[in-house]
Amino acid sequence: MKNSSKNNYSQKNRKQNEKNSNSNFFNKNNKHSKNNNRFLINSSEKKGSSNLTENRLSKRNFSTSNRRKPFIKSNLVFSQKDSDIYQEPPNKKNFDDWIWGKHSVFEALNNERAINRIWCTAEIFSSEKFYILLKELKSKGVLIEEVSWNRLSQLTFGASHQGVALQLACSKTISLEKLIDLSKKKSVNPIILALDGITDPHNVGAIIRSAEAFDCKGIIIPQRRSAGLTGTVAKVAAGALEHLPVSRVVNLNRSLEELKKNGFLVIGLSGDGQLSISNFNEKTPIVVIVGSEDKGISLLTQKKCDFLLKIPLKGKTSSLNASVAAAISLFHLTSK
Repeated sequence: MKNSSKNNYSQKNRKQNEKNSNSNFFNKNNKHSKNNNRFLINSSEKKGSSNLTENRLSKRNFSTSNRRKPFIKSNLVFSQKDSDIYQEPPNKKNFDDWIWGKHSVFEALNNERAINRIWCTAEIFSSEKFYILLKELKSKGVLIEEVSWNRLSQLTFGASHQGVALQLACSKTISLEKLIDLSKKKSVNPIILALDGITDPHNVGAIIRSAEAFDCKGIIIPQRRSAGLTGTVAKVAAGALEHLPVSRVVNLNRSLEELKKNGFLVIGLSGDGQLSISNFNEKTPIVVIVGSEDKGISLLTQKKCDFLLKIPLKGKTSSLNASVAAAISLFHLTSK
């Protein structure tokens, strides 16, 4: 009996020991699992932060790549870069006097509308449809400029120009021969005004207004280095452009030679002139040349002049505005 009780007791102790050892092992495993969980949490946090930075970088990369990728709008493909180039500025350009496109420009040329300037690509200028028309207009003094396709797109702010655009003039111009004939029919000693290098349309408009007021018989404007008969010129001229014939010439110096052959005396206004305009008393057809305010009359044109006249100034101001100088000279020449 004693042995059996001892055995039972030993079996109970053995089971209890096994139970304790299992629980200790389980607790150790729990500690390891907790540590592992902490490690997993920390690693996930680090991984999450790295994912966050990766997301930020991917967003940046997406935004930069998105700028370069083309986007589709109205079945046409544009690039973001090109749209930035041709986007209209806040102060939109006034295109009321502009025409572009092959068919529209061709109709305007055939209807003999007053044209200030034409821009076209080399393909348009040499094409069979436009070549003869453009050559005739160029000989009449219309400024025709060959430009690249990109340059024309910049001028029209990305319009569908098809390689050609023009700017209308506010008044039609006439040939130099016709201007000479008209001036001699209207007066025995006509006065014609020629502009040399005046590119400011406000000055050109003011000169036209003064010329018409002092009974000038016409204006000569060179094809290059001069403002054309734009809307600004017509506005500043205040209606005088409707009553004063204008001739736009290809070469001013050759035109002066032609005027000399027809009995005109060529006079240039210059601060370096040796003769005061108040002492000039010639009675003959006269051409008065007005130069720009900063450069004056070009040296080659000065050589074509028969007289260089100056306006005597009494103050400290060394020069006058071109339109003011033109008005003063016309007053002196027409009051004698």
